[in-house]
Amino acid sequence: MHNDGKVVPINRAQATPSPLARLPVVVLQVRDKAAQQLQQGLQELFDNADDTLFEMADKARSTVDHHIFFEAMRDLRLKRKNFERVFMEQLFAAFANLGQAGRGDLHLVPVVSYESVRGTSADDLERAVALEAMLSRVRHRDGLALGQLSARLSELLGRRLDDHENPLGPALLCGFFLQAGRSLGVEIRVKLIMLKLFEKYVLSDADLLYAEANQLLVATGVLPELKAVPSRRLGERANREQHHANQPIAELPLDESGQQAFSALQKLLVAVRGSVAPTLEASAEPQPIDTRDLLRLLSHLQQYVPEPEAEDDFDLRNHLEQLLTRVSVKSGKSRVVEDADEDVINLVALLFEFMLDDGSVPDAFKGLIARLQIPLLKVAVLDKSLFSCANHPARRLLNEIASAVIGWGPQDDPRDTLYVRIEQVVQRLLNEYVEDPEIFFQMLTQFSAFAADERRRSELLERHTRDAARERLQLEAARERVAQVLNRRLLGQVLPQFVVQFLQQAWSQVLVVTTLKHGEQSLQWQAALRTMDELICSVGLREGTEAGRYLLEQLPGLLKALRDGLAGAAFDPFSTREFFLRLQAVHVQPFEGEGADALVEVHEPITLGPGLRVAVESLPGDDADLLKAQQLRIGVWVAFQQDQVTTLRCKLTAIMPPANTYVFVSRTGLKALEKSAEQLAVAFKCGALRVLDDGLLFDRALAAVMANLRQLNRGK
Repeated sequence: MHNDGKVVPINRAQATPSPLARLPVVVLQVRDKAAQQLQQGLQELFDNADDTLFEMADKARSTVDHHIFFEAMRDLRLKRKNFERVFMEQLFAAFANLGQAGRGDLHLVPVVSYESVRGTSADDLERAVALEAMLSRVRHRDGLALGQLSARLSELLGRRLDDHENPLGPALLCGFFLQAGRSLGVEIRVKLIMLKLFEKYVLSDADLLYAEANQLLVATGVLPELKAVPSRRLGERANREQHHANQPIAELPLDESGQQAFSALQKLLVAVRGSVAPTLEASAEPQPIDTRDLLRLLSHLQQYVPEPEAEDDFDLRNHLEQLLTRVSVKSGKSRVVEDADEDVINLVALLFEFMLDDGSVPDAFKGLIARLQIPLLKVAVLDKSLFSCANHPARRLLNEIASAVIGWGPQDDPRDTLYVRIEQVVQRLLNEYVEDPEIFFQMLTQFSAFAADERRRSELLERHTRDAARERLQLEAARERVAQVLNRRLLGQVLPQFVVQFLQQAWSQVLVVTTLKHGEQSLQWQAALRTMDELICSVGLREGTEAGRYLLEQLPGLLKALRDGLAGAAFDPFSTREFFLRLQAVHVQPFEGEGADALVEVHEPITLGPGLRVAVESLPGDDADLLKAQQLRIGVWVAFQQDQVTTLRCKLTAIMPPANTYVFVSRTGLKALEKSAEQLAVAFKCGALRVLDDGLLFDRALAAVMANLRQLNRGK
């Protein structure tokens, strides 16, 4: 088997993974979570590899190098899917081998040699040095978190697992990457570029990878006494999520089963207990049904969840009451749910009431989300950690769906890929979910990958939108500045009409190009202004005066400067031929008299294009709505009421100088809106603009329900 770059290949015996049942469930959760993040990192790597190689090709000094980088781009595009597939297969095989006994002589770690040995090429040594540098940086930065992860996996497996045997360790991840890249027919320079990109887009997030894996293991009680290593990215994300949740969720204790957290919630839910009961005579003898019977009833109801287009809302508690009533009539006893199960039913119902009333969820998707109520209720009945564990797959799936649809607007096609994919997820859960939570892992992994693809396409268009907006706004600013310069020199002047037209139509473009390319502090800008000033003077001075004689001596230089400036702005010399003929006539004939060119007085200000902003009412600097507009952050989603029936959902992608223009894009990345801070403030004042809360939907719902329950309990 080919040995690529001193990497010991994974044993062929590993190609057939051991039964996954040998691994603890939490290890599979660690694997799936890591696979999701690594897949996203690889996708980001390949998205940026194309741009990087194109830039290298553009900068290449020889035709050979240019060809090498373009061939590498083509090779990567053709083999990208296979590359990602092989990498993930290697990862899953490495996890499967954790469950194998008697591994003894299996070598999972890339063995990197740094000494020149017989038969070792310079390319191999160069790659080995690059690998060692990468591994050293990861070990130095994230070694402690990796060590804790290895210790926890060792505890679960009942044997020592070294960092270099850890499937998520940098050594093995690099090995997977090199193994997947063996099919790429690229030279060493390209391979080194790919290694750098792997470090930038995959290994740089190792702290998040290890932090989340350690969190999952701690949540199940694996070596909780090891002091957590703070993760830079995880800490930032946790702070954001905590902020969006308004902090009440932090009061819920975190335990393996979620029972402690649920017990804390039950104290609040007492206020709404008694709302799920059969409608029978008071004399009927109450008989609680156990959790298994409740799950069977819910599975029955799950088959009759109405379509999202149904006009009537699906009231879960009402349908459950009707079902309990029918069961009670048949048995002659009042069949009721136990307090704990009723608390779960009420809590889930309250959560969905909040989510379906939330303004950040587009109306088109509320029907689909409502259909998830029974599957989520069954999950909660079986696993109370749904309410306390942010990484619970069912909870994350709901959050991922809500995050993906926040930019959906009425103008979108209701049958596009996003809607269809979410509809498929919902329908599969309704059809297949009974009690095994594995389906939520599968749905989460698949939908997250789909959403990541959607985001990448959107981000690519968004980047083009920003670039186009930046160029256009810079052009408008340059035109506005040039118009100011021309007006200062021309207003009130009496000049030949053809000269005024030349300055307004031709030389203005020379000035615009000059300021865009070189700026207003450049020598080129000063030279272009000086040429314009000399032209104006040349048609206004008498030949007999001393200044006139001096200027006539400078005419050859002036004409050359005019022609050079026009050529630099890509003007066709034939289109300006008449101007130079008429200018020559003015210079050689008396200023006044028969045959003189028509004179005009410039009294109207010159404009060279649309202004940068539409005038709005002047607002004081401390105006509350103006401050609100100025505090909008890049990436925030807003809803803009365009008319009585149309609401545009868009994301702030950039605030562009020089006029601080706010540029918004649709969920596909295309430009949707462009406003000044003052215009946004006016929209806030009249209620046409509102900020959408892009925090995690389930978490916000739980925080709001807890706050409402506290208020309800205080009032009793």
